Amino acid sequence: MAAADGGGPGGASVGTKEDGGGVGHRTVYLFDRREKESELGDRPLQVGERLDYAGFRASVCQTLGISPEEKFVITTTSRKEITCDNFDETVKDGVTLYLLQSVNQLLLTATKERIDFLPHYDTLVKSGMYEYYASEGQNPLPFALAELIDNSLSATSRNIGVRRIQIKLLFDETQGKPAVAVIDNGRGMTSKQLNNWAVYRLSKFTRQGDFESDHSGYVRPVPVPRSLNSDISYFGVGGKQAVFFVGQSARMISKPADSQDVHELVLSKEDFEKKEKNKEAIYSGYIRNRKPSDSVHITNDDERFLHHLIIEEKEKDSFTAVVITGVQPEHIQYLKNYFHLWTRQLAHIYHYYIHGPKGNEIRTSKEVEPLNNIDIEISMFEKGKVPKIVNLREIQDDMQTLYVNTAADSFEFKAHVEGDGVVEGIIRYHPFLYDRETYPDDPCFPSKLKDEDDEDDCFILEKAARGKRPIFECFWNGRLIPYTSVEDFDWCTPPKKRGLAPIECYNRISGALFTNDKFQVSTNKLTFMDLELKLKDKNTLFTRILNGQEQRMKIDREFALWLKDCHEKYDKQIKFTLFKGIITRPDLPSKKQGPWATYAAIEWDGKIYKAGQLVKTIKTLPLFYGSIVRFFLYGDHDGEVYATGGEVQIAMEPQALYDEVKTVPIAKLDRTVAEKAVKKYVEDEMARLPDRLSITWPEGDELLPNEIRPAGTPIGALRIEILNKKGEAMQKLPGTSHGGSKKLLVELKVILHSSSGNKEIISHISQHGGKWPYWFKKMENIQKLGNYTLKLQVVLNESNADTYAGRPLPSKAIKFSVKEGKPEKFSFGVLDLPFRVGVPFNIPLEFQDEFGHTSQLVTDIQPVLEASGLSLHYEEITKGPNCVIRGVTAKGPVNSCQGKNYNLKVTLPGLKEDSQISKIRLLPGHPRRLKVKPDSEILVIENGTAFPFQVEVLDESDNITAQPKLIVHCKFSGAPNLPVYVVDCSSSGTSILTGSAIQVQNIKKDQTLKARIEIPSCKDVAPVEKTIKLLPSSHVARLQIFSVEGQKAIQIKHQDEVNWIAGDIMHNLIFQMYDEGEREINITSALAEKIKVNWTPEINKEHLLQGLLPDVQVPTSVKDMRYCQVSFQDDHVSLESAFTVRPLPDEPKHLKCEMKGGKTVQMGQELQGEVVIIITDQYGNQIQAFSPSSLSSLSIAGVGLDSSNLKTTFQENTQSISVRGIKFIPGPPGNKDLCFTWREFSDFIRVQLISGPPAKLLLIDWPELKESIPVINGRDLQNPIIVQLCDQWDNPAPVQHVKISLTKASNLKLMPSNQQHKTDEKGRANLGVFSVFAPRGEHTLQVKAIYNKSIIEGPIIKLMILPDPEKPVRLNVKYDKDASFLAGGLFTDFMISVISEDDSIIKNINPARISMKMWKLSTSGNRPPANAETFSCNKIKDNDKEDGLCAIVIVEVLPNQPVKLVPKIKPPTPAVSNVRSVASRTLVRDLHLSITDDYDNHTGIDLVGTIIATIKGSNEEDTDTPLFIGKVRTLEFPFVNGSAEIMSLVLAESSPGRDSTEYFIVFEPRLPLLSRTLEPYILPFMFYNDVKKQQQMAALTKEKDQLSQSIVMYKSLFEASQQLLNEMKCQVEEARLKEAQLQNELKIHNIDIPTTQQVPHIEALLKRKLSEQEELKKKPRRSCTLPNYTKGSGDVLGKIAHLAQIEDDRAAMVISWHLASDMDCVVTLTTDAARRIYDETQGRQQVLPLDSIYKKTLPDWKRPLPHFRNGKLYFKPIGDPVFARDLLTFPDNIEHCETVFGMLLGDTIILDNLDAANHYRKEVVKITHCPTLLTRDGDRIRSNGKFGGLQNKAPPMDKLRGMVFGAPVPKQCLILGEQIDLLQQYRSAVCKLDSVNKDLNSQLEYLRTPDMKKKKQELDEHEKNLKLIEEKLGMTPIRKCNDSLRHSPKVETTDCPVPPKRMRREATRQNSVIPIVTKTLSCC
Repeated sequence: MAAADGGGPGGASVGTKEDGGGVGHRTVYLFDRREKESELGDRPLQVGERLDYAGFRASVCQTLGISPEEKFVITTTSRKEITCDNFDETVKDGVTLYLLQSVNQLLLTATKERIDFLPHYDTLVKSGMYEYYASEGQNPLPFALAELIDNSLSATSRNIGVRRIQIKLLFDETQGKPAVAVIDNGRGMTSKQLNNWAVYRLSKFTRQGDFESDHSGYVRPVPVPRSLNSDISYFGVGGKQAVFFVGQSARMISKPADSQDVHELVLSKEDFEKKEKNKEAIYSGYIRNRKPSDSVHITNDDERFLHHLIIEEKEKDSFTAVVITGVQPEHIQYLKNYFHLWTRQLAHIYHYYIHGPKGNEIRTSKEVEPLNNIDIEISMFEKGKVPKIVNLREIQDDMQTLYVNTAADSFEFKAHVEGDGVVEGIIRYHPFLYDRETYPDDPCFPSKLKDEDDEDDCFILEKAARGKRPIFECFWNGRLIPYTSVEDFDWCTPPKKRGLAPIECYNRISGALFTNDKFQVSTNKLTFMDLELKLKDKNTLFTRILNGQEQRMKIDREFALWLKDCHEKYDKQIKFTLFKGIITRPDLPSKKQGPWATYAAIEWDGKIYKAGQLVKTIKTLPLFYGSIVRFFLYGDHDGEVYATGGEVQIAMEPQALYDEVKTVPIAKLDRTVAEKAVKKYVEDEMARLPDRLSITWPEGDELLPNEIRPAGTPIGALRIEILNKKGEAMQKLPGTSHGGSKKLLVELKVILHSSSGNKEIISHISQHGGKWPYWFKKMENIQKLGNYTLKLQVVLNESNADTYAGRPLPSKAIKFSVKEGKPEKFSFGVLDLPFRVGVPFNIPLEFQDEFGHTSQLVTDIQPVLEASGLSLHYEEITKGPNCVIRGVTAKGPVNSCQGKNYNLKVTLPGLKEDSQISKIRLLPGHPRRLKVKPDSEILVIENGTAFPFQVEVLDESDNITAQPKLIVHCKFSGAPNLPVYVVDCSSSGTSILTGSAIQVQNIKKDQTLKARIEIPSCKDVAPVEKTIKLLPSSHVARLQIFSVEGQKAIQIKHQDEVNWIAGDIMHNLIFQMYDEGEREINITSALAEKIKVNWTPEINKEHLLQGLLPDVQVPTSVKDMRYCQVSFQDDHVSLESAFTVRPLPDEPKHLKCEMKGGKTVQMGQELQGEVVIIITDQYGNQIQAFSPSSLSSLSIAGVGLDSSNLKTTFQENTQSISVRGIKFIPGPPGNKDLCFTWREFSDFIRVQLISGPPAKLLLIDWPELKESIPVINGRDLQNPIIVQLCDQWDNPAPVQHVKISLTKASNLKLMPSNQQHKTDEKGRANLGVFSVFAPRGEHTLQVKAIYNKSIIEGPIIKLMILPDPEKPVRLNVKYDKDASFLAGGLFTDFMISVISEDDSIIKNINPARISMKMWKLSTSGNRPPANAETFSCNKIKDNDKEDGLCAIVIVEVLPNQPVKLVPKIKPPTPAVSNVRSVASRTLVRDLHLSITDDYDNHTGIDLVGTIIATIKGSNEEDTDTPLFIGKVRTLEFPFVNGSAEIMSLVLAESSPGRDSTEYFIVFEPRLPLLSRTLEPYILPFMFYNDVKKQQQMAALTKEKDQLSQSIVMYKSLFEASQQLLNEMKCQVEEARLKEAQLQNELKIHNIDIPTTQQVPHIEALLKRKLSEQEELKKKPRRSCTLPNYTKGSGDVLGKIAHLAQIEDDRAAMVISWHLASDMDCVVTLTTDAARRIYDETQGRQQVLPLDSIYKKTLPDWKRPLPHFRNGKLYFKPIGDPVFARDLLTFPDNIEHCETVFGMLLGDTIILDNLDAANHYRKEVVKITHCPTLLTRDGDRIRSNGKFGGLQNKAPPMDKLRGMVFGAPVPKQCLILGEQIDLLQQYRSAVCKLDSVNKDLNSQLEYLRTPDMKKKKQELDEHEKNLKLIEEKLGMTPIRKCNDSLRHSPKVETTDCPVPPKRMRREATRQNSVIPIVTKTLSCC
């Protein structure tokens, strides 16, 4: 509706953006509304910077064509007239102005005002708040509506009358689309205020320059009860969030008081989206200013309802309406369906605004007052329905109303927190009434289960009334903050020890906290940010409110007394009587099994219930009838007790029916039922029990008892009925009248009885339906043979139990048997194997019935036998149990000895399955004849060969057969020494019969032999004979080798030796072979293959066929001889011929040098040993070429060779030359090459030159020795002292076991102490890192070595000893010395400073190292006693020692505030009478009364007043009390200087009073100077009318006083012992909690500690972890070798190279090089420290003080890289750019280091390489300045773009000379450190727990000693005697009637663990105490 009418006719003619937007000009928009005919649009007007009001009015007249004389006014839209005075501050750029006839003129037509509502900057600043509607499981819609109600409450806060707020739910479709309207009659908003409302996050505190705003110059409201100040519209957030959560559009309509205009603003999601699409300003728009009831602008049918709302504006002086449209559909459904729920929630939120500070007290009538004059009305309009209208004041079931009206009493208090924060609080008590808690239930937090949901067998322990709900709901400025609650405070939590009230009373309280606006809430007002934290701060002060006044008293004591009083007054409980004992109940969960007190009776609401009484329950399913067994009460009770809850154990009746016990809460007993009704119910139940079964067989097949049936015979269907004793059919057990009885089922089982036991084969269960009886179907599957039982049993549903209440349910059993049927099939039995051809065998048969049971053949039958290929015959078949077919024979072919498989088919005609087939294997029969091949009778063979015969053994069917021991023999005859052939045919029946060759010697012609073949073991097998013709042999018999030289062949005989030149080849070797007749044999290919030689694996077959042998390679060394062999081998013969080849030396070729002795020579010494020179051939064989004249031709050369001592000698026996005296000129050690030359031959040898003998000592890796090295006293040297032995030429001398020692002055102490060290194999000795202790100044050290009994002196080390700024030497204690130390009060703060050696304060001291001890001042000295109490900032580890520094402070403890009046010496109890004798009437003599504080310290010395003595009786109404002398009831005594003396106090003669009655003298102080009331002193006395009786009673009274004093002493002893025991238990619990906490932390680190052997396991684990950590630390990593500057004070941080670490090597290299000039600069905190270093180093050390850095120019470490613009990526970089500073890690002083490196590095960026850096710079300079760029390759591009050259290229890492940033410790090392620390703490905790457990056990044993038991008995006797005496005296031990006279004793409401009460007693005595502050130095 807005922007379309933005300009009117002529609107553009006066000023545009171009001419109006200049510097110094303002644009205003004018609406002329003087007359109705005025133009509708606005006129823009440019206003100059220096224009005043007159000029502006003239411009207006000129622009609108108005005569300057015409009268009109110019106003703002808020009707503020523009004048000369306010022109500059009112006429701003963009303002909208009216031209009117008068200020109050009605707007004749509507206007539109331009507005901007850009979100305030707090939108960003407070964006950390979590989103508005965090639902926490609830629908947030009511809280959104509450935001709008908050605005209305704030707007109506100034209303004088009723404050009316209406919420209208307009859901009538006939009036438009759904809408929600919130309307109030508040003060309304001007257009400026409406503009402010639209600005998001513009809170009331940040609105600037809004002089019309209702929050301008915000002033906090004056305090009112419950902070009901309506100041709850705060943040400028909730309204906008709420309307856009509910819908999508909001229309704000508002009319301020005393204004003629209505202002209207529309914000909608649709409008925002439209502006965004058109690229218009989103947060700008128009406010429509119109007259009331003007709705002409409403043209949309969807908003027809607005006409009616706008018409109602006439009757309103001021108002604001928020109309929300576009309501979300789910919100509409929720508002409709849950109308009661969300209105109830709103009534809860604004309960106290609606009903006033006291809340909705229904029991009292209330009138409308200023604090409860708010009406919040909610109405819902729907089509066709009566409108729902509810006023929140009428809702009576919101939670606060329930809390207020169920409470019996309340406890009000107030809490003051630091600042102006005030919290009012109220606690309400909801009593227990007999059987129920009155604490109201909250649907959101159900505290207990509904009774209707209790299950039958469910055990329900009485739950606490409040359940898990917190106590306090929290209200902020009177309005509920729904998501914040406070569980409790220390003073209202249940005490650990039993308090005055039972523990369950603490669960019957509810409460509310009311805060002012000093507590921060979230912007959505759902959550407090810091309430609980501030309330539970130790400085928060709680006071009680009584009668509207704050009372300064102990809040915990007051609360405990109040709670006790509520319990006694309001709780109505059950009385448990006839105590039986304590039991545990194992049927319950383990935590609730005990202790349970048992009772036999209770008294409940006037009625007594006892064990055995018949009762009935209510609210149980089913209802229980039974007799009471006993009552249970949870807890360790003894005797009669009043209590809530409890349970009753009921034995169900009738027991024959139920036989079970139920336990239910006592509250479920029916108190209205009569015992007769219960008895009648039991009798009726007994008559309905089941008695027997009725069985019928509807379909036949009846089973008779003991019947024998064939297998498979069916059993017919069964119909069963269960009958009771009356013969009535029944289906369920009789139950209660309300149902819940158990159904009955019938179970059928068929049981098979066997030798192995009974087995169920059928089991069915049938249940009774509404239309069918119990029924079981026909059973046809009973087939197994044996004895059976069919059993029918009635069982219970679900449990299937066959007994109930100890009685068996009806059952019936039928026994029967099953036998086999007639044969229907058969199978083969076990056959006798094997089956052989012609050998008879039997076939056994087995018969079965149709179910497989064994049966017999009883009829004749003719079997038929068949097998393919065989002829089968049998003799007979037998009948009976063993059926066999006998004498079966088979004949036929089987092909092999293994036999052949046949299918043997047997058919028995007449059976159902009449045939069976069996596979059989038929083997050959017994041997019958022998068959031999070849078949011819005469056989021809060659001499020397063997002849093979093929033999076969056959059976009668000519099958080859085999059997054991079937051996065939062949015997030859016709010549001597012929072999015998034997072959075994046992396995196969056939084989080759052969043997050794037939050899006949010297055979010259053919010869005839005979062969006989037979089987000796088979006599019935005929032998076979053959004739053999033998021919002579023609095989090779001899072999010869020849060497051919020219035409001549020389034979090489077997084993000859042949000489040949080394390395040469033997050619032309041949061979020849001959037979037995010396005839040469031609070599064939077959023969050639059988010829082998041993000197080569490959033989040329062609050469062999020609008789040529391979060439032989002669060995190259004369020491090697070659054995050559030629062999021939075939089947008949093996021949060989061999010879040996001896090598001879070749021609001279090489000169060879050999070292004899060591190859090393020491510098300055000759080589030990000689060099031997020989001449060899090409293969290294020595040649005799030298002679004595050869020495002159030998020359020796080498670098650095000293030839002066060379000696050469000819060795004739070895034909070699020896060289000695080799020596080198001193120089660098290493390898040296020597060249030996003789004639044309030469050779080289290498000699190692090593350093000379030790002559010097040098330091390794040590700074320059010219200057002193600064070292802090007590600290370690920077580097270890490592020395190196060197020779006189500074070469390292690797001599080990040389002793090294340090010499120093006596005042210089080194740790570890100076010990002798020895050098290692490198000549080095590492003396380690020393800790230095010496006076301040310069000191020296010198290293010395002892070598060969001579001393080698090393360099002198200068050390500059500086004081240790971190070593504590004394403590400085500061405290308020003017403070008063009151007994029982708090000490003032002690500020402890630890002073170091350099008189500076040590910072970062662990508070756990500082402790303070306190003890009473004595004459024994200032040393703290063993029992001195210790205070600490934090807990000290148990293994820390208590030695260290201390400072002693003596303070005077003054008495505290006066509390009570006490006697100096307690007088005995008087016993007086009213006789004449004064002595008998004297009450007291010489009574000195003084005033003490809470701790019995005398005080009030400066007080003056009187003491009033009054006699009072036990009953306040008793007027017959004795009188003092003078017949007066009161006497006054002066009180001066803190005391009063009463010389005597005497009763009047014949004074009234009852005989033998106890009265009291009340001494009440009246001190005008004291504002508080003191506790009086009360002295009881006994009054008698008889003198004798008075005298007797006086003696008894004296005895009573003595007994009382003795009892007090005993009780004090027992209380002290018990207190010590409780303290020890606290310590044990603390130690156990600490151990458990540390164990859980160890489990987080995956470290499990076993429950046994803990300490050894921890020690082993610690050792392993420390070892792992040490190994990680020892691993090499990059380190800075630049020596750091010693920190002489806390103001020195160190050199820049040591302040940071970098993990990446490449980045470390380039950044270190980039900062090379700054790496050795020392950084200090102050310029003074920098100047001191400058002076100490004479200006040589560069320094950088941090206080001289201009920090505003330092870079922001959180700034994004330059390629990000406004959070978006401007371009995509390459090379992984990152700020160089982000790669640094700082081990210490992070904040200071960020300052240093921020200044040094600035915005320097590091990338991968130069290409990536150039690309990055090229893109960055397009948008901003580019900083210096570094690359990981070592390049640099300066910020001015320059790169290249040596000055912009980093050298390699090794060239930086150690000036690089070190690498950080591995992360695993840090993790191990955490684990080690946890393990050490856990070890201490385990040891501590063990120690305190031992102490506790020791104390427990002490309490059980006979001495303590005796004292306990004495105390009991004294108390018994005292009771008797008091009874005689007529005194009552417990005087409830005197509570009004006496103050209640102190109440311990909290169970404080440590410090114990003993310490508090010490601290509360009026005396001097000495706090001693200790700084513990040692740690583990």
